[in-house]
Amino acid sequence: MTRIALSRRTLLRSAAAVSIGSLASPAILRSALAAEPDVPICGAWEMTAPGIANTAALCDRGSRLAVETLAKPLGITCSYSTIDTEGDPGKGVRKVAEQINQRGGKFFVGGASSAVALAVSKEVSKSGGIYVTTGGADELTGTECAKSTFRWPVATYGAVEGTVRPLRERLPAAKRWFTITPKYVFGDALLSNTQRVLAETGAEHVGNAYHGLAEREFSGYLTDALAAKPDVLCLHSFSGQTIDVLRQAAEFGLKDKMTILVVWSAGLDQYRAMGAELLDGVYVGAQYWHGVDAPVNRELVTLFRKTFNSPPTYSEVSGYMLARLIMEGAAKAKSNDPAKMIAAMEGLRYEGPTGSEEIRPFDHQCIKDYYLLRGKAPKAMADADDFLEVLASIRAFQDRDKAGCTAI
Repeated sequence: MTRIALSRRTLLRSAAAVSIGSLASPAILRSALAAEPDVPICGAWEMTAPGIANTAALCDRGSRLAVETLAKPLGITCSYSTIDTEGDPGKGVRKVAEQINQRGGKFFVGGASSAVALAVSKEVSKSGGIYVTTGGADELTGTECAKSTFRWPVATYGAVEGTVRPLRERLPAAKRWFTITPKYVFGDALLSNTQRVLAETGAEHVGNAYHGLAEREFSGYLTDALAAKPDVLCLHSFSGQTIDVLRQAAEFGLKDKMTILVVWSAGLDQYRAMGAELLDGVYVGAQYWHGVDAPVNRELVTLFRKTFNSPPTYSEVSGYMLARLIMEGAAKAKSNDPAKMIAAMEGLRYEGPTGSEEIRPFDHQCIKDYYLLRGKAPKAMADADDFLEVLASIRAFQDRDKAGCTAI
C-alpha cells in the first residue's frame, strides 16, 4: 500500500514575514558578483484549445506578470513570449522544437493540458533546457520525469488525497461514490487515485461515466449517476466542463440527493462563472485560494489588485510561479546555463503563495498545500469573491520509492 506523507495545518497559521521583493534579496547580493544572465522564457500554452483556452490565457498572464515584476528585484534580465500549443501534443512539440532550433529557446513554462505537458517535457529534455509545468498528471514527476522538468502544482495523487480522503473522514457514512471523468491522461489519473483511496477507506465505487473533452451536454451521465444512487457524486472534469456538469447536476436536483465533490477546480474565475447559489454546499479541491493568510500571498493579492483590479485566480498564480521558479534558478546560479540553474533549483526552499514551499530534488515536484473547501451560502459571503470556506490544507505526496521517478 502506498505510504502518504500527509500533514494538516490550520489555514490561519502565520509564516515568517517576508515580501515578494525581500525574497529576492539573497539573489540580488549574489547577482551583484556576476554579469546579469539573459533568461528568455517562452510560455507554451493551450491558447485556443477547446475547454481550457481561458485557463491557459490566465496562466500566460500570470507568467508575463512575474517576468515584468520579478526580473529586476532578482537582478537578472528576462523576457517573455507565448506560443499556442492548441491543446494538441503533436503541435505543441513542433512549435516548441521550432522555438528551440530556430530561436535558441531554453526556458519554457506551460502545460495546462497534461497530455501536452508530457510531450513538451520530452522535447525540452532532449534539448537540455528547462521546463516548469502546471500539468497535473502524476507521470510528470513520476514514471516520465525528466531532469529538465519541474512542477509547481500538486499532482493528481495529492489532489485526491487532499479531497477524497478528508471527505471520507468527514462523512464516514457516505460510502457509495459515483465519478464523472474526462477521458484523457489527467482524468484517468484522477480516477485511478480516487478508486485507490475509496478502496483504502472502505467505500464503494458504484460507477464511472467517461466524457470527451469537447462535450457540453452531461444529462446522460447524470442519469447514470442517479440510477446508481450514490452518496457522493465525484467530479473529475476540468475548467469549463466542470461548470457545465455542475450546473446540469443542480438542474437535475442532484445537490439535494447527494454530496457533490469537485476534486480539481480551476480557481476564482471558475467560481465566479458558477456563482454562489450553485457553489453553496459543494465541496471543492483547490491548488490555491486568495484568502490564504501567508505573507507572499498577501503581497500577490495586492499586486494583482493593483495590476488587474481583482484578486488572483489559481491559473494566474500558477503561471506566475512557473516563471518565478526559472528566474529564481537563474538568480541563485548566477548563470543562464540550464545545468547550473537545475542544480540551483533542486532543493530550493522559499516562501510562496501557500506558505513555505520547496522543490524536491529527486523528482522536481514542489511540496505545497492542497485545499479542501466548501461553498458558502450567499448570505454568508463577506464580499463578492468570498465563495468558499477552507476546511483543510493538506500536503500529500508519494514517497521516493513509490513516485516512480528514476531519470533524475
